[in-house]
Amino acid sequence: MKRVLVAGSTGYLGKFIIQNLVDKGIRPVALARSSTKLEQFQQNINIFEAELTNAASLINCCEGIDVVISSLGITRQQDGLSYMDVDYQANLNLLTEAKRSGVKKFIYVSAFHGDKLKHLKIFEAKEKFVKQLSESGLDYCVVRPTGFFSDMTELYNMANKGRVYLFGDGGYKSNPIHGDDLAEVCIGAIDSVEKEISVGGPEMFTQVELANIAFEAVGKPVKITFIPDWVRSGSLKLCKLLLNPNKFGPIEFFLNVLVMDMTAPKFGVQTLSRYFKSLNEK
Repeated sequence: MKRVLVAGSTGYLGKFIIQNLVDKGIRPVALARSSTKLEQFQQNINIFEAELTNAASLINCCEGIDVVISSLGITRQQDGLSYMDVDYQANLNLLTEAKRSGVKKFIYVSAFHGDKLKHLKIFEAKEKFVKQLSESGLDYCVVRPTGFFSDMTELYNMANKGRVYLFGDGGYKSNPIHGDDLAEVCIGAIDSVEKEISVGGPEMFTQVELANIAFEAVGKPVKITFIPDWVRSGSLKLCKLLLNPNKFGPIEFFLNVLVMDMTAPKFGVQTLSRYFKSLNEK
């Protein structure tokens, strides 16, 4: 049985990867800054505490490990750390240690269209690491999800407040994927020969359809305001001038991906309507 180390283990996707490995009878090593966020797993996993931006703290973390799965990255820059510090350098630190320890395969979760959006700061960092990974000499796989169900929470929140705002005519399509389904893809990549896997959820929606599902979940009438695209592009330029890079990064990301199709091969069983209804229960 292969020994697996999971980086980004305390994040949204990382916890699903840990749970799915445990369910398959695999006792993974979870790489984390603190074990406190992994308390529900501690009977079934090993924990290696480290700060991935500090290469010295990673020494020996990959001893005896066959496969590394990394979903390490940040959406909102904080603690003075940039995308380059985490999405690139921290993953590179881990890759260096993986090579030193004789790891056989490195699986990295990037993003759909990341290779086409390298002008955005978050994708610039991710794709710079992908290049390093592809040239590392290790067997590898880059998993590219279209987006997480958790990314749709803001749409749910708008519907709950009574109105959803969309850019353009709301016709752009996407098939976001649940973390549990995506975890299955990441684990399946252990034995896959593919170097890149683009993947989305089992259902395809236009943005208007996404809004309708959100309104149905909260039990409110559909009210959608369509915003001209010039407002979006103008907002991007204004935010770039007024905001520091840490705050501008996530805005730059979301205002760009909202105006493009984000559709990839379908996978999984989890539905968005069920996810939205689960938010009602919280």
